[in-house]
Amino acid sequence: MNNRRLKAICIALAISAAIPGCNAAPANSETSQPDASVSAAESISEITPESTSESTPEITPASTSTSTSTSSPSMENSRVSYLGPEGTYTEEAAQFFFPNAASLVPEATVTEAITDVTEGKADFAVIPQENTIGGAVTNYVDALIAEEQVFVVGEVILPINQTLMGVPGASLEDIKLICSHAQGIKQSEEWRKENLPDAQTQEMDSTAAAASYVAETGDKTIAAVAAPGAANLYGLEVLAENVQITDANKTRFYVLSSSRLAEENHTHAVFVADCEANRIDDIIIEIHDAGLEMVTIHDRPEGSYLGSYHFIIEVEKPEGITEKELEKIEAISEVRCLGAFDVQEKQNPAS
Repeated sequence: MNNRRLKAICIALAISAAIPGCNAAPANSETSQPDASVSAAESISEITPESTSESTPEITPASTSTSTSTSSPSMENSRVSYLGPEGTYTEEAAQFFFPNAASLVPEATVTEAITDVTEGKADFAVIPQENTIGGAVTNYVDALIAEEQVFVVGEVILPINQTLMGVPGASLEDIKLICSHAQGIKQSEEWRKENLPDAQTQEMDSTAAAASYVAETGDKTIAAVAAPGAANLYGLEVLAENVQITDANKTRFYVLSSSRLAEENHTHAVFVADCEANRIDDIIIEIHDAGLEMVTIHDRPEGSYLGSYHFIIEVEKPEGITEKELEKIEAISEVRCLGAFDVQEKQNPAS
């Protein structure tokens, strides 16, 4: 047994151990079941600083017979929806991936951004998926799984440089309350303990909403943790830079379209497997045997009975994934492909 196959088996066993009922109780047992999430690669495991407060859409089992369009969408002069509001990291990711977009339209929820694509109001949607510190945002994963008429055509990896900002004239000594999205609060926890240990925190729908709130109040005792660009957008002053826990803090974003990319040899692909927990280890080994390496995997409850899941699986092959390799995975009855694509990573200026 070679080392790559042994690695795939070890990953499968680790996932089996992490999911209640896998190789243990029957799928319809009454055992309670937490939402498990397993990352197979630390290099790009990210979450977003944007809102997680939207309601989770109903997820229906994937169909492997859906007609798939593979005419490559044009990236130039395109209409792009993204999870807003303005001043968020998702907007930054959209601007980075689409420097020549005809329009960038912020939407209140991921579901609305995806609907813009399915209804033809936008050519693409940009949505966050994962963060180094916070992991996957489950309702964003759910929204992607639930819609069978959208495909992943790109990925952006963005460095997250959280910034503390306040109204003009404010100083660190003034700050009594810090507002941000839950992830901004979590990511800045260590910095706050060291520099503002007595300051209270307040969760907001997004990092940009926190910056907007601080600007509206005009209160020198309130600050926001947000993207650096939000300071200029809302007329705030930067009080401290890089207040996140680690300089390795990154978020991945998916670029979605109504059709898959037609060309071969993209470096990454995403699949959804709908199966019971005790089946996923076999699927992981089949992915390995097709010549692909797993980047990350997340599971979401399928909703019909305990032990049945939707698994979203990202794989990579640096030299390029062939159509034959994609077809081999799609031939697995429980699996559908969400698309093959390439990854663009934005570097910090100092990198």
